[in-house]
Amino acid sequence: MLLPSNINEFDPCIVLTFEQLCTKMYTMNTLKETTEPAYAKINLGLDVVGSRSDGYHLLKMVMQTLSLHDTVTVRMVEGDSGIRTVTDSDLVPDDSHNLAFRAAGLLVEKYHIDKGIEIEIKKRIPVAAGLAGGSSDAAAVLRAMNRLFGLGLDNAGLRETGLSLGADVPYCIEGGTRLSEGIGEILTPVVPELKGLSVLLIKPDSGVSTKEVYEAFDALDIVEHPDTDGIIKAIKAEDIPALGKLLGNVLEAVTVRKLPEISRIKDFLKQKGTMGVLMSGSGPTVFAIDSKRELLENTFSEAKELFSGYEVILTETR
Repeated sequence: MLLPSNINEFDPCIVLTFEQLCTKMYTMNTLKETTEPAYAKINLGLDVVGSRSDGYHLLKMVMQTLSLHDTVTVRMVEGDSGIRTVTDSDLVPDDSHNLAFRAAGLLVEKYHIDKGIEIEIKKRIPVAAGLAGGSSDAAAVLRAMNRLFGLGLDNAGLRETGLSLGADVPYCIEGGTRLSEGIGEILTPVVPELKGLSVLLIKPDSGVSTKEVYEAFDALDIVEHPDTDGIIKAIKAEDIPALGKLLGNVLEAVTVRKLPEISRIKDFLKQKGTMGVLMSGSGPTVFAIDSKRELLENTFSEAKELFSGYEVILTETR
């Protein structure tokens, strides 16, 4: 096997095994594009347990992947350089404000990638919704570029890279049912995973700033914290009614003050008898969970009529 003539020009800080090198060379010679699903998430529990000296909040979150997903395709562009994004949503920027764009930039800089990168995102996850759509797109780009350019990164390496982009990105690398702690870097699987549970999402037509929500949270004197251990215990016992009663998010009280319609959505979903209702992330999306698909299907139809202009989506955990 012939090695590239510029083998000595590789970054000395990046050490590849012979197997990884062979994989890298084969991949770059055969693969020109690759596609990844980017799954949405909800928070079954979200607690802020402290803050670091640098201002980052310390979190304790129970995260759950949904079947709802964007589709992210990353293409290698020969004879070109730079990064560009193509999307079917006018709400997604084509610059460093887009986490997927920034994710590609991190790998381009670290691994001295000299090809052009085109990122195509087919959006299905509502934008700025508290569902980790941007973080999941970024995670998908990291996975796709790792394969496309044969970088040889395992999930730990991808999580480390993703953490600099946001607290949800490491989780989005892994997915499933997990406890996320610290600033998002400590992930613990919860088993059995919560699969096949019906979920109804309702996102108001107005949004909130995550930064402003956390700033307002910091000003609160008294906060009722969710029972994170109880949430995990209910998941492990596969006790959905108990889980529904334990759902909790410390940021909800803050966001409701900014967007009172969240309370209206929650009241509607509770009146329908769903097992649990909560706002996801910093909002503004509200979700309901139930083991009875038919109940949420009927509620979905009513919500579409009642909340005109809102995004209403029926999905499930995966």
